Amino acid sequence: MASQVVGVSKSRTKTAEASSLDVYEAKTKRSRKMYLEARKVLAGGQSHNARFFEPYPFYASRAKGKYIWDVDNNRYVDYWMGHTALILGHSPTVVSEVLASQIRNGLLFGSPNKYAVELAELVSSCVPCAESIRFCTSGAEATMYAVRLARAYTKRKQIVKMAGGWHGYNSALSVGVSFPYEVPESAGLDPSDEHLVRLARFNDVDSTSKLLSRDSSDVAAVILEPLMGAGGVLPADLEYLKALREQCDKIGALLIFDEIITGFRLALGGAQEYYGVQPDLCTLGKILGGGLPASAVAGRREILDLVDMTAHRPKQERCWIGGGTFSEQALAMRAGIATLDHLRKRKNAIYPAIGKLGYQIRKEVDKTFAEHNIASKSTGAGSLFATHFLKRDQNDIRSPQDVVSSDEAMTKKYYFSLISNHGIFYLPGHVGAISTCHSNSDVDHYVRSTEIVADRLDSDRSNSKA
Repeated sequence: MASQVVGVSKSRTKTAEASSLDVYEAKTKRSRKMYLEARKVLAGGQSHNARFFEPYPFYASRAKGKYIWDVDNNRYVDYWMGHTALILGHSPTVVSEVLASQIRNGLLFGSPNKYAVELAELVSSCVPCAESIRFCTSGAEATMYAVRLARAYTKRKQIVKMAGGWHGYNSALSVGVSFPYEVPESAGLDPSDEHLVRLARFNDVDSTSKLLSRDSSDVAAVILEPLMGAGGVLPADLEYLKALREQCDKIGALLIFDEIITGFRLALGGAQEYYGVQPDLCTLGKILGGGLPASAVAGRREILDLVDMTAHRPKQERCWIGGGTFSEQALAMRAGIATLDHLRKRKNAIYPAIGKLGYQIRKEVDKTFAEHNIASKSTGAGSLFATHFLKRDQNDIRSPQDVVSSDEAMTKKYYFSLISNHGIFYLPGHVGAISTCHSNSDVDHYVRSTEIVADRLDSDRSNSKA
């Protein structure tokens, strides 16, 4: 059966463009059936909240390079790229060949192995702050351990995080993630955790400095994504990161960069290389595992030494980081080695190329909407991007609070139209990511599709005023 390419040319009628829901439902009948079946055995029909979108997500069957196919055999150009993890695209040969050979030689050793040592050496050579490393499996584990380390090292309790910042599901940081920030994020959380977290306003130097100066002797760490992913794909101002570094040094707190998304993405050395600001600790994931589950907490040696059980510290002085059964799993370690080695050898070509494509999408999308008198702001940096629509009283998008105040309904309509009518997969409301498999022609297609959507949105707005 030949693949159906979900897409339209500019000549397609506005009526067809307006019926995104009808187009989607007609082309994804098997996904709808699978969604209804999945709800019987999977809570909500899937196992990651972010992957759901109305009326139901499509269910993938295979992926290769820049493409992903659903169970109805529709093909999409993928800009979600496995939660941004697949910088080399789906199933890159450089990784899949290594995995094929490792399958015959062991999946989970349950003991230290040479591949973990090799990957740790690669990470240490690439990431500025990574003097010492401890592997685990998920990003949420890594951020949980980073916070635990900070409290153990400083002997303080308070953690400062960004309002709207997401650091995985761990309870210690599940505070102030979604608006309204003062409402608990979930049933089942211990309210006492909220009292140990202070919320800062991203990119606001003055208010953050004031926050840190209050009871500064009990602040263990400041944790943030240098480019906020779930918060709106918002890059930090360099001045903001410098101010955080200076303030943390001043009050004796640690600076933690959550680089689960930005690690090996904005640059080989992550956001800390990109910005030239070095944290005390960082968390890594996604790209680190080359498409398989792997994460790490890394940083200054004297901090990571607290997890060294061979030091025989008293129980109350050591910091327990188990890592999990599947830490250092051979397949993930080898996939990570293959990916990082490929990036390291070709960094001077890869990062400028994918960064240029990201810049072109951000620039051309906003230009296209401006030509239709629609106020938009595409955010991001390097190969990461997202588009927001401004309301009348807005001029810019610089913080999660700005994102919440924007026209989020129009944002979802835009991205759903890209999925249903143009064969472009970008998970509505989340971060878009360029891989080495994407090209200028893909950007051209993205911009042409945006022009059709913008024309329809402009027409809808005019009709509503009539």
